[in-house]
Amino acid sequence: MKGNQTVNIEVKNQIAIVREPGVLITSGSSAMDLLATARYETGCSAIVLFQAQLDESFFRLSTGLAGEVLQKFVNYQMKLAIVGDFGRYTSKPLQDFIRESNEGRQICFQPSEEAALAWLERAGA
Repeated sequence: MKGNQTVNIEVKNQIAIVREPGVLITSGSSAMDLLATARYETGCSAIVLFQAQLDESFFRLSTGLAGEVLQKFVNYQMKLAIVGDFGRYTSKPLQDFIRESNEGRQICFQPSEEAALAWLERAGA
């Protein structure tokens, strides 16, 4: 996110769904900007992002971007569901990371918006 960019956010069942085309998250600070915007504009404590809204380096764990971004969501107690087709990534560490995240109650990776919303509702969003 850049500057005072407005972001298209829809709210369903107290969950903020970011409806913005293109990459929004390229760093920990852009994640923090989006998190703060979503919380301020909606009051929600859960957010749905789509795979295309994350810089591709997020999915290469060696870059550290995933850890940096997800730590922001954990620190600020904002649940996060990321929607996309993660089967195309063949990295075993990434697949393990996705699986372990889905077993928790803070961050998940889901194949559809409906699955993401259902997971967040089960996680207490």
